[in-house]
Amino acid sequence: MNNPLAERTLTAPITLRYDVIPAGARPAPLLIALHGYGASKWHALREAKMIAPQGFALAALQGPHQHLREPKEKGGPLRYGFGWLTNFHPEESVAIHHQALLEMIDEVSGEEIADPKRIFLLGFSQSCALNYRFAFTHPQVLRGAIGICGGLPGDWQTNDGYKKTDAAVFHLAGEHDEYYGPQRVTNYAEQLRQRAQDVDFRSYEAGHEISEAMRQDIRAWIQNRS
Repeated sequence: MNNPLAERTLTAPITLRYDVIPAGARPAPLLIALHGYGASKWHALREAKMIAPQGFALAALQGPHQHLREPKEKGGPLRYGFGWLTNFHPEESVAIHHQALLEMIDEVSGEEIADPKRIFLLGFSQSCALNYRFAFTHPQVLRGAIGICGGLPGDWQTNDGYKKTDAAVFHLAGEHDEYYGPQRVTNYAEQLRQRAQDVDFRSYEAGHEISEAMRQDIRAWIQNRS
């Protein structure tokens, strides 16, 4: 007999939103940008426009967890922010992230917007570790993964699902980052090289942000690998 007090679950569809800007020539290399906590696909797409080399298609996916943000000015309208992960059953958020990226890449590749062999995935802050989870769980999907002012997966050393990849990895850190400062990220390059051969780690005179120097270096790094 089933336990009537046991927790039950339902599976329901979830709608995720993303924006795409095709390049002039198709299919083109694709830069997918994911925002940090409290931002939106609009913020990610804005960064992608400032970073991507000429001739790239652009895409920005929005996180599934919506919340309200305080208005910019007192008495102003409330704003919306989005996040990728919660502490309650985080594995479910990780699965949503993976499935959304796979479906989005498949869709834009099928429409010949993107060259499936030249997909670059960029994440800032909260989306950084999630993107690394994706890159090393699906090692054949990406040409490159860029992580900015974020962390490594918490289960990096214990998850047997992470595999070695030929994808290149570029991690950028801010020397004055209040969340991922120099002491916290000091061994990131060494850890990433456990599963990727092409790893570039650089520190910048910056806080928890994407600086112009970072944008320029990412653009050159992508250009050299596309």
